[in-house]
Amino acid sequence: MISTIQNLILSCRPKQSVKNGLVLVPLFFTVNIWWDGDQLDQMLIIVSKAIITFLSFSALSGAVYLFNDLRDVEQDRAHPVKRNRPIAAGLVSPRFAWTAATLLTAAGLGAVAIINIPLLAVSAGYVVLNIAYTIVLKHQVILDVMAIAAGFVLRAVAGTLAINGTEFGLAGLEPARLPLNISPWLYVVTALGALFIALVKRRSELTGAGEGAESQRSILREYSEALLDQLIVIVAAATLMSYTLYTFSSGITESSNVPENNTMMLTIPFVAYGLFRYLYLMHVKGRGEAPEETLLADRPLRLNIILWLGTGALVLVLNS
Repeated sequence: MISTIQNLILSCRPKQSVKNGLVLVPLFFTVNIWWDGDQLDQMLIIVSKAIITFLSFSALSGAVYLFNDLRDVEQDRAHPVKRNRPIAAGLVSPRFAWTAATLLTAAGLGAVAIINIPLLAVSAGYVVLNIAYTIVLKHQVILDVMAIAAGFVLRAVAGTLAINGTEFGLAGLEPARLPLNISPWLYVVTALGALFIALVKRRSELTGAGEGAESQRSILREYSEALLDQLIVIVAAATLMSYTLYTFSSGITESSNVPENNTMMLTIPFVAYGLFRYLYLMHVKGRGEAPEETLLADRPLRLNIILWLGTGALVLVLNS
């Protein structure tokens, strides 16, 4: 039984939870608004809601991966790596996987429902989108990668709703009521950045699969390396430009007596380096098929993300 549970956890892809870290990005980029040493209880509520939402999305994404593996079990068995997944390898029974997926979905949606109803709606939309992706959208050229990007945007929206809601309190504390003004550019950058990673993933899958590409993932027959290279270049450039515009319009000061400044542009080099590093890893190192492993295994990329978040948070705090 213990080995079955361990294999079930592996099927939920715990490494993929790094993607759900996007839920916490709105928390970082509003630190100048909610950070207040004189109101520790309010800070506790806001951070707690963000963490609960992150854990909820980890549960929901785990349920989605179980559903995906149940649907694609035959294709996974034809893949040199995916055939080792617990469900494809017969280490986890379909019935047990279905039960776990149902429970994880109920737990994830139940947790966010405590925070606020709009967050519940977005979280449910995330589940529906991923089910639609598994059944239909991943077989539609271009729409497959756009659906992946939409899932990341929903994570960012969920992170915003989590810390901006007014229906939740901890230990009898009053709910936080903050007029958070999240720039729409955050969602644009999120969509483009996720689209960039999805396109790199498709290219890596195509080049790595060789003649067996279609049997491993049917949509790969609709792509070519030349097409994906062009799309990647377009999206990478658009991502960098959009983030640059975001730093110019993020409005890091709230007081009408203090003019906005553009010090957030100090974070632009980190985003540029991240994009360039990812392209380097794809073209030179042959990595990119598993984004979560790329982010966790590549030390320069990890350090770059930490410096980006730290610099952004420091700029916001110093200008609050």
